[in-house]
Amino acid sequence: MKAEERFSDRVDAYEKGRPAYPAAVARRLTERLDPDSVVADVGAGTGLLTRDFLAAGYTVHAIEPNGPMREAMEATLADRAGFHAWNGTAEDTGLGERSVDLVVAGQAFHWFDRSRARQEFARILRPGGEVALIWNYRLSDSTPFMAAYEELLLRHGTDYRQVEHRNLRPAELARFFGVQGCQLWVVPNGQRLDRAGLQARVESTSYLPAPGSDGHQALSAALDRLFEAHAAHGEVRFDYDTLVYSGPLT
Repeated sequence: MKAEERFSDRVDAYEKGRPAYPAAVARRLTERLDPDSVVADVGAGTGLLTRDFLAAGYTVHAIEPNGPMREAMEATLADRAGFHAWNGTAEDTGLGERSVDLVVAGQAFHWFDRSRARQEFARILRPGGEVALIWNYRLSDSTPFMAAYEELLLRHGTDYRQVEHRNLRPAELARFFGVQGCQLWVVPNGQRLDRAGLQARVESTSYLPAPGSDGHQALSAALDRLFEAHAAHGEVRFDYDTLVYSGPLT
């Protein structure tokens, strides 16, 4: 399956189940921007990261090649000042040369063709502009629940080991930025989910069986057992470190 097609049947679950980004991420990335600066959110999905920069008052060009994901984002954000959605990719955004001051990619860079994306980012960035590659990095052993959830992924995942973003090495990410490398900073993040939220979190994941597919019934039964074993006050907690690799392209 092409990367841009992986989430077409998971849009509602993605919106309901994926964690937000800490407010500190957008705040820190915009510290040196002028009020009229322009942000490109590449691989914007349903707009989870886009909305943070809109809330801060910036013009945001949200680039998303997946039609259902982009339509869901437009349905939520179309009336927000400064919002623009585009059918484009990291390798061909459709934006003008030297048109943006900051390029961000939330939970998306591992799907990009790195060489072509770097060329495109360099083309659309204005002098002094920067790139930020961002992930909510799930902590796989911070609690008994997180360890058990990792075991569930290994047992029921389809191509989990192949496509998981943590396969990217920090040195690879630093080389993407050029000879000066990049800065890495980390912000703690968390997410509390009830049983329905846990189902949405799982069904938002492209490497687990989708509803109606082989393996989904067994997956749901395993989720029932997982939730019963680890829920407190009707919720389970996901622990993340939000990782931000940022800097200019040199």
